[in-house]
Amino acid sequence: MALSVLPVACTGNYLEINTNPYEVGKDQMGQDGYDVSSAMTAVCASVVSTDVNTAQFTDCLLGGPMGGYYSTTGAFAKTIDNFNPSDDWTRVFMESQKIIPTLYTNLNLLKSLTDDPVILAMANVVKVAAMHRVTDTYGPIPYSQIGVGGKLGVPYDSQEKVYDQMFIELDECIGVLTENMNSIVSSNADPVYGGNVEKWCRFANSLKLRLAMRIVYADKDKAQARISEVLAHQIGAFVSNDDNAYLQPIAFGEKGNPIYTAVKYNQVQGSRTGGDTHAAADITSYMNAYNDPRRPEYFIPSEFADKAYEYVGVLVSAVKPPLSKTGRKYSGVNISSSDPIMWMNASEVAFLKAEAAVLGLIAGSAEEFYNEGIRLSFEQWGVAGYENYINNDEKAPVNYVDPAGGENRPDVLTDLAVKWDDSASVEVKQERVLIQKWIANYHLGNEAWADHRRTGYPKFFPASAEGNKSGNIVDNELGARRMPYPQSESSKNYDNYRQACDELLKGRDNMATRVWWDCKPINK
Repeated sequence: MALSVLPVACTGNYLEINTNPYEVGKDQMGQDGYDVSSAMTAVCASVVSTDVNTAQFTDCLLGGPMGGYYSTTGAFAKTIDNFNPSDDWTRVFMESQKIIPTLYTNLNLLKSLTDDPVILAMANVVKVAAMHRVTDTYGPIPYSQIGVGGKLGVPYDSQEKVYDQMFIELDECIGVLTENMNSIVSSNADPVYGGNVEKWCRFANSLKLRLAMRIVYADKDKAQARISEVLAHQIGAFVSNDDNAYLQPIAFGEKGNPIYTAVKYNQVQGSRTGGDTHAAADITSYMNAYNDPRRPEYFIPSEFADKAYEYVGVLVSAVKPPLSKTGRKYSGVNISSSDPIMWMNASEVAFLKAEAAVLGLIAGSAEEFYNEGIRLSFEQWGVAGYENYINNDEKAPVNYVDPAGGENRPDVLTDLAVKWDDSASVEVKQERVLIQKWIANYHLGNEAWADHRRTGYPKFFPASAEGNKSGNIVDNELGARRMPYPQSESSKNYDNYRQACDELLKGRDNMATRVWWDCKPINK
């Protein structure tokens, strides 16, 4: 079973930052800037947590299934992908001591250790990278007042206000990093770019572009203005895979990449495919339809004898096969203990530009941005065949047949070819872009889930009647739109929690209520 998370009250203990319960201990620190590098590494470890237990819940059991990349396997009775999770599963982004407490405690520690504006700007970029995952999970969250006056009960901000504040913070960071682009930062203090300030500026701009596209249906004018600022900036966003934002293995513990360890929990003896987590039927079905050459890099081949099912995932919101017998046979998640943790890549930036061009937000060729996104992804994964792939104009029906005789999904999700069609409608163009962006962003499940909610694409296999255990709360076709707040909020921070639900969330505190930016008319 998944290990239990040690809870920390969301708006209580993580504000006790003056006592430094989650910072790097002073006895761990040496001379020559080790204190700064240790605190910075701890800050960076709060995006996708380097703690295996925490990363399992946020990325393997939440983002992975909701984003169509991973599926739980085995004997879990209550899961996020069956829409009946316990509080232990959904509270982690707000309550785990490894995310918000670690982030803010070490941000404060950095401010006490150094007045270097570059180091502090880098740390604040990481703060946005970590906290946008939290607000995208719940909607309104405590943000602007975290740590102010040492308060234990902190009001929630609307998600719109959180995004506005994040844009302000990114602009401040971009200004500092641009002004100091030629500065030298110790590589020991930077587990992402090894001290390259210009690349940090590109990451800040790229993150700003991601957030701008996130709000395109909630506030188109604001989104367009932010996108224009990124494109006009002298350094700009990612342009090559050398710019990709990874947390390097130097920041990991002895178990290595936490996703690698988490997907193998409870692996059946003799099985090579994984344990609690396997590949999802959504991603394998799309990539099979496109005969995608990246499949060997993404998936561990299945244990089914029929080679037609070499790459076959597990349906997400369905009745799961028992891991010990059938569940072990499905394709696994191909990741190694020494792989870095991806935060954002150049391929995503190209696809963000492609979608912006499709929606008329920027000038330029959507087709060129789209093809560049695919090219960068093939290059990132070290796979040949990019030219053949982008010129494949055969319709690719996406459906699913379970090789073990379980549930099938015979209805075709889409039959769009890979090749760009400039005569297609805006909606079809957007779907084509989002499908390829989703494939390229493999492992970034929370980002994929946000895109799916925001645009409706890519289309995922709907939940089955037996697989949807929400008690008619979650729609089979729409799926989960957010996670409920930790139960502790209703007791320890009741007034602020109630205000968030009644005035800011404007809906019930459950998995069917939409967040602010989830408002595309076609998704209603």
